[in-house]
Amino acid sequence: MMQKVFSKPQALKDCPTHYCPGCGHGIAHRLIAETIDELGIRGRTIGIAPVGCAVLAYDYFDVDMVEVAHGRAPAVATGMKRTNPDKIIFSYQGDGDLAAIGTGEIIHAAHRGEQITVIFINNAVFGMTGGQMAPTTILNQVTTTTPLGRDASKQGYPLQVSELLTLLPGTIYIERCSLHKPALIRNAKKAIKHAFELQLNNAPGLSLVELLSPCPTYWRMTPVKAIEWMENEMTKVFPLGRLKG
Repeated sequence: MMQKVFSKPQALKDCPTHYCPGCGHGIAHRLIAETIDELGIRGRTIGIAPVGCAVLAYDYFDVDMVEVAHGRAPAVATGMKRTNPDKIIFSYQGDGDLAAIGTGEIIHAAHRGEQITVIFINNAVFGMTGGQMAPTTILNQVTTTTPLGRDASKQGYPLQVSELLTLLPGTIYIERCSLHKPALIRNAKKAIKHAFELQLNNAPGLSLVELLSPCPTYWRMTPVKAIEWMENEMTKVFPLGRLKG
């Protein structure tokens, strides 16, 4: 029996990763790169990477990339798309970026119906700066700033970004996927591809794909336990599925 060989997508550079063992960013990168290759848009794609674990995305994606200030990716993506309407523009943002300092940027870009694609990595924690509580941290979750677990009476509730953006008329497609099982990863690939296809077909509005992603380092779990935690806890707070479009 012949063994199937998986080749590296052209839209990914051949280089070592800096991500921690068990992190989902590498999976997300491959899904995006495969989509870019399959759609034949590598030469016209521009990626926007802000501060956070996503900040070194330009080291991995072999397409034009722009690094921007923390939270400002939707604003820069807006300018890129309006001045280069023939380009395919995507932002790649974590929850500490998009759902915290960048909340205003994503809300207003979505409300204006900017024709951009947003890939939103939700690992329920600030990963780059030491594991602090993020807006997406779930109740009772232990972080460096919630050592006793997130308490709704003190730190509020997890912010459900996808549900929030679904209410805005400027969004055309919102889906939440996860990277903790092979079948779910395949579904995430379909969602990412659909989001890019909408922009490629000049559909009016913003598309966002939220990807639940493990962070074993700052969840203080093994990669196996992190996957179990996603299945048993995280997906209850952030249910998977297409919310709009």
